[in-house]
Amino acid sequence: MGDRYNIHSQLEHLQSKYIGTGHADTTKWEWLTNQHRDTYASYLGHFDMLNHLSLAENESRARVRFNIMEKMLQPCGPPPKRPED
Repeated sequence: MGDRYNIHSQLEHLQSKYIGTGHADTTKWEWLTNQHRDTYASYLGHFDMLNHLSLAENESRARVRFNIMEKMLQPCGPPPKRPED
């Protein structure tokens, strides 16, 4: 039983430390937004991937970087309306 409590407390610690890991109350929209932002951040962080995207889109690296940074604001659109409790 001690192992189960230890694993649960480690999971809670990770979820409080890192936003993208989610928690019990994470909505589908929040989870998808985190996934999209992580993907875009990876594209920006890896120079070769950014070069590949710019070549595929026939745009400059600066334009592709700018477009990706704009997409990071609301990658999945505005948040859905929450029902009033």
